[in-house]
Amino acid sequence: MTSAALDRAQARATLTTRAALASIAVAVFLVLLKSYAAWHTGSVAMLGSLADTALDLIASIVTLVGVRFAAMPADDDHRFGHGKAEALAALAQVVLISISALGIAWRAIDRLGSNAQTEGLELGMGVSMVAIGATFALLAYQRHVIKRTGSVAIETDHVHYQSDLLLNLAVIIALVLDQMLGWRMADPLFGIVIAAWLMFGAWRAASRSIDQLMDKEWPAAKRHAFLAAAADYPELVGLHDCRTRTSGAHDFVQFHVWVPGGWTVRQAHERMDKVEEALQARFPGTEILIHLDPEGHTDRETMLPSAITESRS
Repeated sequence: MTSAALDRAQARATLTTRAALASIAVAVFLVLLKSYAAWHTGSVAMLGSLADTALDLIASIVTLVGVRFAAMPADDDHRFGHGKAEALAALAQVVLISISALGIAWRAIDRLGSNAQTEGLELGMGVSMVAIGATFALLAYQRHVIKRTGSVAIETDHVHYQSDLLLNLAVIIALVLDQMLGWRMADPLFGIVIAAWLMFGAWRAASRSIDQLMDKEWPAAKRHAFLAAAADYPELVGLHDCRTRTSGAHDFVQFHVWVPGGWTVRQAHERMDKVEEALQARFPGTEILIHLDPEGHTDRETMLPSAITESRS
């Protein structure tokens, strides 16, 4: 790796680490603030917002640890790297999110029958407004880091914090409906909605993590984009048996390609090396493995009949 490449890698690591630490700092501040507000207002919606922020804190810590572990280079025991550490960290978050969502839903259902009123309208609204302001500032910084680094981990964290804006607005609406308009069911109903939102987020996170752990193929658009790029190289006209997967921030693609039987091993190696370098430049962070077959040959170990020939249309 060149000195310039090392400098870029170090700069990227510094930016992503700072973004993760910024997320942790904001989450710690909001957890303390919302804990005080939830205690004094008795609002289930505020409790739900507190739980989501606490999970944001845990998620940011786990993401920081997972991303740093996933960035470790491959070693003798992990030849494909440590990228799946991110997926394992995400599954740990899913368990915490699900437990918290169920607890909030139970508390909200219990509140439906009590007809109890929340307290501290000004405190609850003030805390929620501060939370919205802090979240906006964090989102702006995250956008800057994403633009500079293209980090998938920070982008995922960014999407997560975007949902916090809606949750804080929901708390304000619930408190206004409960204390100013006298609708006692507003707070527990918003608590149930927030619990459902948390469960939906957990389900989405679990789906993405399981897809990585099960080596699911790339999304169709991404796969087609790679095959379209491969079609630009005459050496790959016989591309077949293509398989793709993602592990953390790293992508992997392997395929077979038919080459003229008259080519020597050296000729084929030199040509494919150039093609591989060109494709990696167009798809940064992608490890490409090319297997050469004599023209027209089909391997007996092909796992799926549909994988024998790739459509180039």
